[in-house]
Amino acid sequence: MYPRTSLIVRVSAAALLAAAFAGPASAGPASRKAGDKAFFQQVAGVWQGRGEIVAGKYKGTKFNCNLTGDTPEAKAAGIKLDGFCRVGVFKQPMSALITQAGSGYKGKFLDGAAGKGLDITHGQVSGNKVVVGINRQKLNGAMIARLEGENTMNITISVKVENRMVPVIGMSLNRDMDTAAVGAIK
Repeated sequence: MYPRTSLIVRVSAAALLAAAFAGPASAGPASRKAGDKAFFQQVAGVWQGRGEIVAGKYKGTKFNCNLTGDTPEAKAAGIKLDGFCRVGVFKQPMSALITQAGSGYKGKFLDGAAGKGLDITHGQVSGNKVVVGINRQKLNGAMIARLEGENTMNITISVKVENRMVPVIGMSLNRDMDTAAVGAIK
């Protein structure tokens, strides 16, 4: 399969991408697009978190990620991510770009499925969670991310095995409050 650190980086990056979609749903298409864009602006910032592989060959492997999200310069909703994930002393860079495509989302992290990463094939926000499809060659799966308040995102990544989805990674990210802007009153 893939080396342990490479697999963790791929899945962790995909997890954060999924988390970026965990914004509120809106009633109509025009208001949903505006709401999605506002959400991506809300989740921009520095995020840190821990995760664990919960199934498969590397079950029990723990990792940490530090990621920075920013909205892309394009007019469509989306997010651009940069950072790294670490397993022990091994540190792997991570980058991703997700953009609106019609009524859903598409994107990739690292260099996509054609290289060493994953493709985001579709995605849709529903309330405070999102389900995003992921693909790499024969691997198909989904990421479910749920926003728990303004500063925590919980993520589960599952892969399709035969006819069922099997959870393989769990992760929780927290906003890095040391880098948050201060001085404004809401």
